[in-house]
Amino acid sequence: MRILLTGRTGQVGNALLSTLQHLHQTEIIAPQRTQMDLNNPDQIRQLVRDIKPDLIINPAAYTAVDKAETEADLAQTVNGEIPGLMAEEVKKIGGALIHYSTDYVFDGSKRAKDNSLIAYIEEDQTAPVNVYGATKLAGEQAIIANNCNHLILRTSWVYSTFGKNFLLTMLRLANEREELKIVNDQWGAPTWAGWIAQATTDIVSQWQLAGMSQDWWEEQGGTYNFTSGGATNWCGFAQEIMAQADAKGLLKKNAPVVLGIPSADYPTPAKRPVNSILSSGKLRDKFGIQPPTWQDALAACLVSANN
Repeated sequence: MRILLTGRTGQVGNALLSTLQHLHQTEIIAPQRTQMDLNNPDQIRQLVRDIKPDLIINPAAYTAVDKAETEADLAQTVNGEIPGLMAEEVKKIGGALIHYSTDYVFDGSKRAKDNSLIAYIEEDQTAPVNVYGATKLAGEQAIIANNCNHLILRTSWVYSTFGKNFLLTMLRLANEREELKIVNDQWGAPTWAGWIAQATTDIVSQWQLAGMSQDWWEEQGGTYNFTSGGATNWCGFAQEIMAQADAKGLLKKNAPVVLGIPSADYPTPAKRPVNSILSSGKLRDKFGIQPPTWQDALAACLVSANN
């Protein structure tokens, strides 16, 4: 099997470079950014035609949520148009596409009758509240419109020990400040890139074991929520980072006090949904994959940082 992997310098792409190596009789082609400019549709189209992959795995994206508010055209090209182009080209050669999307395709307003937050399922109505979410939704729609064999995996609050993310920012600030004020009214599931990569590899392995058949895609293809289990807010995530990092001896001094603040006290160019909690029931039922709790995934990530 030949896999074309995008975004090798991103958090998920970097993790996939490692996990995909364990697949049986698989060639991984992961071009450098200069060879795969996601703002250059013609280059991407030619690359797919030259490589002729059995599978494209596409974690590459424009992910600067706030910056997207003023760079909507670039975000739309990378997040909205390129996935559709990949779907169009891979369909021509009988291949398949695994694409990552986001919790931000929802508006965050879903609640139970008692007004408590309730997890989104895949079939819930999408309604992005920012440009980033709108462009990621456009990418989903373009893939579906091209009707190729595909999986769209919606994840959230991605972090790792690689690149730029909330975890690394908190660990840096822990050694610089005595007190941190973190938003406590946006809810979701922090999701480790390492788990995303391993779970994706497990799914690809299932396709291999099924003989890479078309029937497998007809049964298993579609859109899935792809996050850790449980939910917290950004303040809760920060507090857990400090507690676990302190216990593992990763901090150079005493952990700072982490205080919760409302989003109104930390205004950003892009609006964020209040509720980004996604149900993973479909993922479990279809693939037998039970996501770890967000706390357990964080612990595994921090252990990997020590190794």
